[in-house]
Amino acid sequence: MSSRTEAPPPADLSTEDRRLYRTAYRLAVFTIAYNLIEGLISTWFGTVDESLTLFGFGIDSFIEAVSGLGIAHMVTRIRENPTGERDRFEQTALRVTGWSFYLLVAGLCGSIVVNVLTSHRPETTFAGVVISVISIGVMLALIWAKMRVGRSLNSPAIIADAHCTTVCVYMSVVLLVASAAYEMTGFAQLDNIGAAALAFFSFREGRECFRKSRSNELCGCAADVPAPPKE
Repeated sequence: MSSRTEAPPPADLSTEDRRLYRTAYRLAVFTIAYNLIEGLISTWFGTVDESLTLFGFGIDSFIEAVSGLGIAHMVTRIRENPTGERDRFEQTALRVTGWSFYLLVAGLCGSIVVNVLTSHRPETTFAGVVISVISIGVMLALIWAKMRVGRSLNSPAIIADAHCTTVCVYMSVVLLVASAAYEMTGFAQLDNIGAAALAFFSFREGRECFRKSRSNELCGCAADVPAPPKE
């Protein structure tokens, strides 16, 4: 006999809980769509403006979209069985995301070396300033919305996902600081410094993905988050 807890029948969910799970799923889908659009815009401007930080930020957005597929699937799974373990789809999504982050780290580090050796400088980083400001606003709104849903559902998994979204805010802040500082000073190495900071966060994210794929643990940045009471 399986040791896993059997999924409760759909009738066990209240009308309010069903609404909240729909909201959580829509937030996950919105996150995927937003990251795809952000990735396309960022990589295009990063290529045109020759900004490594902005281009790397765009690639990170694509990786976050892949991660979002696993989150959307997780919401569906915990709606049917809140105490169930992470399934094969989520584990695969985490491993793919982890390898993608590691590849991004390798690409950024290699590009930084080339930029330093060739004394490369971006044409402009103004687009990075605009994109990062928008991203910070959107990510903070997503964190607030996910936290509210997670607390209402008494779901540590959704709350942990909200906490992990803060890494996206950190990366947006890196892009904003590096882009704004370059626009004000014209110091070429600021773009490389920004790319190095993105590589650091990407490495941490990749390591976190592999850790989660091997267990049923929540996001490390929210490992000690207690289950909040329902509102």
